[in-house]
Amino acid sequence: MADQIRVLIVDDIPETRDHLTKLLGFESDIEVVGSAASGAEAIELAVKLNPDVVLMDINMPDMDGIAATEQLASHAPRTAVVMMSVQGEADYLRRSMLAGAREFLVKPFSSDELTASIRQVSLRERAKLSRMAVAAPAASANGIRPKDTGREPGQVIAVFSPKGGVGRTTVAVNLAVAAATDLGKKVVLVDGSFQFGDVGVLLNLNPKNKSIADLVPELAAGEPESLDTFVITHSAGIRVLLAPPSPEMAEHITASAVKKVLEGLRREADVVIVDCAAYFNDTTLAILDSADVILTMLSLEITSIKNMRLFL
Repeated sequence: MADQIRVLIVDDIPETRDHLTKLLGFESDIEVVGSAASGAEAIELAVKLNPDVVLMDINMPDMDGIAATEQLASHAPRTAVVMMSVQGEADYLRRSMLAGAREFLVKPFSSDELTASIRQVSLRERAKLSRMAVAAPAASANGIRPKDTGREPGQVIAVFSPKGGVGRTTVAVNLAVAAATDLGKKVVLVDGSFQFGDVGVLLNLNPKNKSIADLVPELAAGEPESLDTFVITHSAGIRVLLAPPSPEMAEHITASAVKKVLEGLRREADVVIVDCAAYFNDTTLAILDSADVILTMLSLEITSIKNMRLFL
């Protein structure tokens, strides 16, 4: 069947591999395409078989599941990993997620838990690939083409935290300056905290001169002719699009306007860094949707950790 979920099982214990294979054999929408006894073998088979999901044991002698998962990200980027472990400690979970695993199952787990995890992970990955597939035609339909400027579109990096006071704006500003001075990139820094933005304070820039609020009339009428008119050039070698000078002006900035601005800036810059607000609203979600990378920050406080968990 074309919509079957192709699964590769990786475990150094033969009995476990056989048990999982038999267990998944009862599912009509799941096909076990192979099994591996080590991390190195898993990488080799994943490249060869191109599975949708890899069931990866975390503890293996030659290469553990975390190291294998990290390598799969580059060797088989379209394959999602479900990690399996007898240890359910938070450190194992954290390391697995950082390596790129999409799910974490603690042994022993039930048949329902296993199949539900495989289906959920596969569904999310297929949805992501579908969005990526339609992104290029959609951008082309909106006139967003690399050939328009003779260069590839830049990368949008959103710096976000679900709690204030963790140094988000400081990191965003320093990241922008470092990308410009150390890497020689063409950088635009956007203050996405439209009500109470602090980028201008850190860079000693006055939003009364130019801000994203000045773009609103042009965006309402259509596409702005040039964004350069509204972007301030800073002595550190970056360009800055500031938040409005007063909070009430943020009400006029819509999600669609934010997306238009970011798409326009990425056509002109190598890197667009956005300092997001510390809460969810339509404009913040629009920024996160447009971002290629979401850099999330938290402090080691229980409230910050709780908010980050809810966000993730």
